[in-house]
Amino acid sequence: MVPSTAMTDANASTVEAWNTVLFEKFIRFRHVVTRGLRSHGDAAIERHPPTVGSRVLDLGSGFGDTTQQLAEHVGPQGEVVGVDCAERFVRLAEKEATAAGRNNVRFLVADAQTDDLKGPYDSAFSRFGTMFFASAVAALRNIRRSLKPGGQLTMVCWRKREDNEFVHAAEVRVRAVVPARQGSGEPTCGPGPFSMADEERVKSYLLAAGFSHPTLDRFDADIRIGDDLSDAVECAMALGPAGEVLRLAGREAEALRPRVLQALNEALSPFLRQGGVFARSSSWIISARAA
Repeated sequence: MVPSTAMTDANASTVEAWNTVLFEKFIRFRHVVTRGLRSHGDAAIERHPPTVGSRVLDLGSGFGDTTQQLAEHVGPQGEVVGVDCAERFVRLAEKEATAAGRNNVRFLVADAQTDDLKGPYDSAFSRFGTMFFASAVAALRNIRRSLKPGGQLTMVCWRKREDNEFVHAAEVRVRAVVPARQGSGEPTCGPGPFSMADEERVKSYLLAAGFSHPTLDRFDADIRIGDDLSDAVECAMALGPAGEVLRLAGREAEALRPRVLQALNEALSPFLRQGGVFARSSSWIISARAA
């Protein structure tokens, strides 16, 4: 593991959040997160697979499951480097990759917006890991510098809230119960999961960062958001926009917990099916070339 040397102040709050409270919540709901997001990552890898023997950068690698998945594609002659700003995620990913016998992966603790990403790489990949930068253009420019000329960038990012109803409905219902709170002093996750939902804005970011031929392809899939209704509600209270509202409201939100539970049960019960809670999800599979 190579520690970051230049974590930007602009992303400091985001880094703190991912390395502390969000890490703990993602560990708790890992069964929902990795299982639910995998279908989107699988679709992106299927459409833009890395070549055998290539060197790949995995951005926002988190638990390292995508890093290991990409490593299967590049084979023993290739290498995949997982980068995450949160050291706790990196240490866990390293441990699990070692246990799995992955000799062609390694991990870096780094802020992809500012740090040296140890290129050059043939391609870069991210599954929901590029929506939280303080400056998307600066981050994409730094990523582009780490790629060889013509190198492929593939990102999976959420489309708009309204096309991810389970997230949007939870946020709307929680905001109706819990008053918005500003200046809590708590670290935040940055711009948020829907910061790259607008197609034209994302294209402008990529072009400004020095990428060419940006394309955004819609991908929709039903994902399991909880083993049962209680699991789905607790997950919504911990993660995503609704979870962020509750966390930043602190004690005020805790006092309103009974009303929040009722509101979320009502919001998510339409998604309950046999075998779990399932909802439609929608993402962009974004691709571009390093100019």
